[in-house]
Amino acid sequence: MILWYNKKLRRLNAVLLCGQKEEIMNTEKQRSSFSGKIGFVLSAAGSAVGLGNIWRFPYLAAKYGGGIFLLVYLILVLTFGYAMIIAETALGRMTRKSPVGAYAKFGRGWQFSGGGWINAVIPILICPYYSVIGGWVCKYLAGYLSGGVQELAQDGYFTDFITNGADVEFWFILFSLASLVIIYMGVQNGIERVSRFMMPVLVLLAVIIAVYSVTRPGALEGVKYFLIPNMANFSWMTVVSAMGQMFYSLSIAMGILVTFGSYMKKDVSIEQATAHVEIFDTGIAVLAGLMIIPAVFAFSGGDPTMLKAGPSLMFITMPKIFASMGVGTPVGIIFFVLVLFAALTSALSLLESGVSTFEDELHWSRKKATLFMGFLMFGLGTLSALGYGPLSAVTVIGMQFLDFFDFLTNSVMMPIAAMATCLLIVRVIGIDRIAEEVRENGAPFKRKPVFDFMIKYLCPFFVAIILFSSVGSVFGLISM
Repeated sequence: MILWYNKKLRRLNAVLLCGQKEEIMNTEKQRSSFSGKIGFVLSAAGSAVGLGNIWRFPYLAAKYGGGIFLLVYLILVLTFGYAMIIAETALGRMTRKSPVGAYAKFGRGWQFSGGGWINAVIPILICPYYSVIGGWVCKYLAGYLSGGVQELAQDGYFTDFITNGADVEFWFILFSLASLVIIYMGVQNGIERVSRFMMPVLVLLAVIIAVYSVTRPGALEGVKYFLIPNMANFSWMTVVSAMGQMFYSLSIAMGILVTFGSYMKKDVSIEQATAHVEIFDTGIAVLAGLMIIPAVFAFSGGDPTMLKAGPSLMFITMPKIFASMGVGTPVGIIFFVLVLFAALTSALSLLESGVSTFEDELHWSRKKATLFMGFLMFGLGTLSALGYGPLSAVTVIGMQFLDFFDFLTNSVMMPIAAMATCLLIVRVIGIDRIAEEVRENGAPFKRKPVFDFMIKYLCPFFVAIILFSSVGSVFGLISM
């Protein structure tokens, strides 16, 4: 009797195993994928290389020590950033799902659905207001193409523009439609094809602008300040700020890397792909610093306080610098084409993460998921587009809509999502299972000791610091 039962049990296990394999094979066949490593790397790098690299990184580097900030940033990218990219990419590839489905593979409790959905909702909330800023970039590029280099540099031009609701809405819709069309074309024909073209061009344009910037009279002091570490400029805020910049710059905790990981083929090395993303992101960040910091030093006579964060750097300071040049128009065109490519590749990644979630969880076609994502973009994005104009009297906890969505996603939701991923990897999936996925088909995992230590101990600690420092800064509890 026992022998008969054991025989039946073995047959049942065999049937279940075959069913699981068949399900995985069917998922592999149905799910879109990148053509290979280069497709993943360029798409993931395109996601990482966004407006944050160009308007936030140079400002933070100038404010928190120049070369010492850059050194701390590089160390964090190679440790903290490396561990989180590996974790999210491996999670996506092993499950072949976007964040919600990836978390649900390991449990049905509220903590699993909550962790998956917070990763999925973040890009859905970021994409609309990010596209508004993409529209600003389009407006300025059109201005330089029409020869308005002096007009764009006038005091009050940027303020007049963003308070004109109809003008902002037009450029926001234009940028959004371009992004939606590319997403509708699919993973290989849309995202990958655009990234293969835009990323090399972006790097080339960044090199051209950087070379021009560092050769301006008086720019050498800015180059030294940015590249040469000086321990006298080091402070605890150097670490905290570099940590926050690295966190946002690498597209960690946005659901993007999980989604892109689900498109990665099994014969692609996760660790090697991660290394290439690190190189791309860090290279563009350094080039952004060389584009902007020396130019501002030359323009201001060596005053680093001229470097302001965010839109004022991109849309006020840089146009004034271009207007002071004899060749301001062509330099302005090259600069804003570069910025447009950076904005577009990041917007595509945010959009794709949302579309993938709707496809996986609601079983919608790509067309329906893209149209619904477009509906959300236009609805939420319009609030941000009109927030400095017709809706300026409407605020959320004292913030305009664009600033509120940025605070909610970047300062609150993303650190929580990253913490959820760390706990899922360490407490539920297990580090060894992640290692198996990384080593699939004999692929290397040379930095596994770094990954193990970071994901167990330092990543959760760093994420907690980012959460408390970001929220504390907004409410005036911490000065950053």
